[in-house]
Amino acid sequence: MKRSLAGWMFAGPALLVIGVFFGLPVLSALALSLTDFDLYALADRSNLRFIGLDNYLELLRTPMFWKSLWNTTYFVVVGVPLSIAVSLGAALLLNAPAARFKALYRTALFAPVVTTLVAVAVIWRYLFHTSYGLVNWALGHVGISPVDWLGDPRWAMPTIILFAVWKNFGYNMVIFLAGLQAIPQDLYEAARIDGASRWQQFLHITLPQLGPVLLVVGVITVSGYFQLFAEPYVMTRGDPLQSTVSVLYFMFEEGFKWWNLGRASAVAFLLFLIILGVTTAMLRFGRRKELV
Repeated sequence: MKRSLAGWMFAGPALLVIGVFFGLPVLSALALSLTDFDLYALADRSNLRFIGLDNYLELLRTPMFWKSLWNTTYFVVVGVPLSIAVSLGAALLLNAPAARFKALYRTALFAPVVTTLVAVAVIWRYLFHTSYGLVNWALGHVGISPVDWLGDPRWAMPTIILFAVWKNFGYNMVIFLAGLQAIPQDLYEAARIDGASRWQQFLHITLPQLGPVLLVVGVITVSGYFQLFAEPYVMTRGDPLQSTVSVLYFMFEEGFKWWNLGRASAVAFLLFLIILGVTTAMLRFGRRKELV
């Protein structure tokens, strides 16, 4: 009893903070999603009505919700593998024995993670500007006509994916680098003695040893990429032709443009269920691979 009481006393302040600043807002948002809370209810609480699951059912009948979900899924399906591949490649280069100035390069590659997202998004918007952007200027020197990167529905989301990968890959790179440094070098020495090539060492030693790290990075990246908002908000405002409207951007417009806070809360919980389902499936798949 004494040990249990001491444990609760030490954990109590942290649990209290989590409950006040996380638990209560989540429960409040869940309660809001079951009501028709809007601008009229904000002005007079007597206009607030309990409507049950009507917000959720209405969202499932809203084409814009499905379009935003498709845009977000496209962003995740393309962006997550690309981000993980770039992060792993950068970690392998920094972990190579021949690499010099590792601390300098590690800091430089990690710098985009800690920079202000809105500031760098504005810079990238100018870099990809159709008329005077640096990217089109460089393409013009090799005979390629200017591309409307952020104004063409075919190129807007790929441009945002490229920006997100550049902005976030440094975080995963540090995790991969720690995982690579934990792999025993004896395995590589034994593989070289047996005549294994670099590619074979990567396939049969590096990737299996990085299995748990890959799972953690995958779950973190997927959950983060599903919460796409700032990039399209700053760079495209959801355009062109709503090709960059994400689920969170749709939620933002429902809640703070049209003041349908009940529907916005329902969008948030639907996104939560989607993220929970995807990450749970990834964790179960990872556990099965470990058991095999």
